[in-house]
Amino acid sequence: MASFRNPFLRLPSHTHPTLSPLRLCHCRRITTTPFLQAPPPVLSRLRDDLKIAMRAKDAVRLSVLRNLLSEITNASKTNSPITTDLRLLNLLRQRIASSRTAASEFRDAGRNDVAEKEEAQISVMEEYAGGVETVGEEEVRAVVRGVVEEMRGGGGKVDLGAVLRKVTGEGGALDGRPVEKKEVVKIVKELLEVL
Repeated sequence: MASFRNPFLRLPSHTHPTLSPLRLCHCRRITTTPFLQAPPPVLSRLRDDLKIAMRAKDAVRLSVLRNLLSEITNASKTNSPITTDLRLLNLLRQRIASSRTAASEFRDAGRNDVAEKEEAQISVMEEYAGGVETVGEEEVRAVVRGVVEEMRGGGGKVDLGAVLRKVTGEGGALDGRPVEKKEVVKIVKELLEVL
């Protein structure tokens, strides 16, 4: 009968003649825990409010929070997970727009009861969308105006792409700050026409 030797068995080298301390050393696995970032404030608030809504038996808020958290979980399994409050704000705005469309269609169909439920859900989502802090429009205008004037003074090419790279690109004035790209593009277009 052949004897079975487990290479992961930790025996002192003097008790087993074929295992050396060097061989035991190679059998260990070193694992590290990756650095976990804190969740965005509004996302953690959603999870806390879900528990509160369950205790209070608030059906509308509970429904909205469950739907949002399930969409966030589904998005985490894709290439673009929701990891910032700004992405959460985009999700909330999409859900608000679709709920408004649904509410108007229900009103047109004479289903006012369902339309009122949709409007109640819209008010809950707007409450969370208002909690996401973004850079104000005036601050974005000031930054864009400064970049455009700097580029014109330096004699460089001033077009939409160049200004956007200087403003929101890596190392730009708004890099890493919670600002909506669509708003920045709109402001850059306006200022390029005026200046």
